[in-house]
Amino acid sequence: MRQRYLLVLVGVVVLLLALGALPSLLQSGDPYYVTATEVDTDHAAVEASNLSERRYEYVFGALDDGRSSAYYKGPFGVKEAFSNSPFDEFSALRTWNAEAVEGDTVYVQRNGTIYRLGITQSPDD
Repeated sequence: MRQRYLLVLVGVVVLLLALGALPSLLQSGDPYYVTATEVDTDHAAVEASNLSERRYEYVFGALDDGRSSAYYKGPFGVKEAFSNSPFDEFSALRTWNAEAVEGDTVYVQRNGTIYRLGITQSPDD
């Protein structure tokens, strides 16, 4: 009897792990990109050296290449609960420094240069 409970528990753990990994692999839904544009302004900005590249993968992708890799928003809203998104990153930056936010854009400073970051669905923006 205990062996059956153990197998059920292991099955539940494996299912939860799969739910955590699988949504980030699914590329269904609408693609979103974070874009970074260098701006000449004295606007308040979040210092990029205070951010983790692992936690802010879309922000650093945009700072490195001008545009992050695509994030595909799931069609049912389940994916967002299990994976990091650019929307989560912007929300965290907004909480970190509200003065660095202007509407839907966030200003980030890296190596003395200020960048305006935005989320777009067009890969060319």
